[in-house]
Amino acid sequence: MLGPQQVAPIVDRYDAKNITIGTLGSHSALEVMDGAKDEGMKTLCICQKGRDLPYRRFKRLADEIIVLDKFSDILNRENQEKLRERNCVMVAHRAFTAYLGYDNIENNFKVPVFGNRSLLRAEERTAPRNQYYLIEKAGLRHPRIYRKPADIVGPAMVKVQEAKRKLERAFFIVTSYEDYKRKAKQKIEQGVVSKKDLDSAVIEEYVLGTYFNLNFFHSPLTGETEFLGIERRLQTNLHDYVSIPAKQQLEMDVQPQNIEVGHTPASIRESLLEKVFEMGDKFASAVKKEYPPGIVGPISLQSIVTTDLDFVVYDVSLRVPGNPIMATTSPYTKYYYGHTMGVGRRIAMEIKNAASQRRLRDIIT
Repeated sequence: MLGPQQVAPIVDRYDAKNITIGTLGSHSALEVMDGAKDEGMKTLCICQKGRDLPYRRFKRLADEIIVLDKFSDILNRENQEKLRERNCVMVAHRAFTAYLGYDNIENNFKVPVFGNRSLLRAEERTAPRNQYYLIEKAGLRHPRIYRKPADIVGPAMVKVQEAKRKLERAFFIVTSYEDYKRKAKQKIEQGVVSKKDLDSAVIEEYVLGTYFNLNFFHSPLTGETEFLGIERRLQTNLHDYVSIPAKQQLEMDVQPQNIEVGHTPASIRESLLEKVFEMGDKFASAVKKEYPPGIVGPISLQSIVTTDLDFVVYDVSLRVPGNPIMATTSPYTKYYYGHTMGVGRRIAMEIKNAASQRRLRDIIT
């Protein structure tokens, strides 16, 4: 594991007045770069060949684009050197962890990363001290976990990775063990999932309620956990399949796949905000004890609100969540700062403030 003794000397050699914010050209790169430009900072986008068009079309965002045969080529020594020469601080998002891999990020990527790189792996449900462990340590509730398919009682969500597209999740809902066996067999035969991935899948109780992705930002500079806002996901082929009348749904042989393709904003009733703040504070406190120095930057507690107005956390994002809609729709950032902003700008503010206060070590690993 790369520790302070390896990363700190690199950070100390950086020109704090000339920091570049770097990101992989996928997932939430546009949001990260937009926020950096709003704060007057330089940006660098690492693209995979054939996937660079959006980052060239939005010409304001990327000061420099590096195109590689594949994203993982950024691990090559000469490419890492290029980033360090540019005083680059990389921002982690889902594509960053998926294409580079946790082992490489933790041990081989010798470029400063905004946030706590040792925490990223905890997002995976199969990891030790994973997100369920952290939710429990924070005293928050998560859905019941079924240890084996035969234990399923009532509606459950099977959380499994797609066989071919490792960035996508092929989640599906079952109502019983018999229903699980039928659907699992069908998805393996269709090539949607592999038996290996299915054997290691997590099966959760399906909690009924309204879901909110609660986005927070913990600042080591202030010691505060800010509530930035809420978004919800648009998923295919679930949306807008559910808008078809039930009679027609029953006549169609369609298996919903829950592939995330977009985002929509939401707000929450004001009387629930106290619970939201407490959730963020408790989770940040638990992570600080388990993964020092704790959360640095953004996280998302993806939650269900039940009819009892209780929160159940069904997923946690321990890096930049993919929610660009929040940059223009969050009233909560306006309450803090007098104007709306997204996660990208809040990250840029933190890096800019840390650089001016000579505290880059506090926000970078």
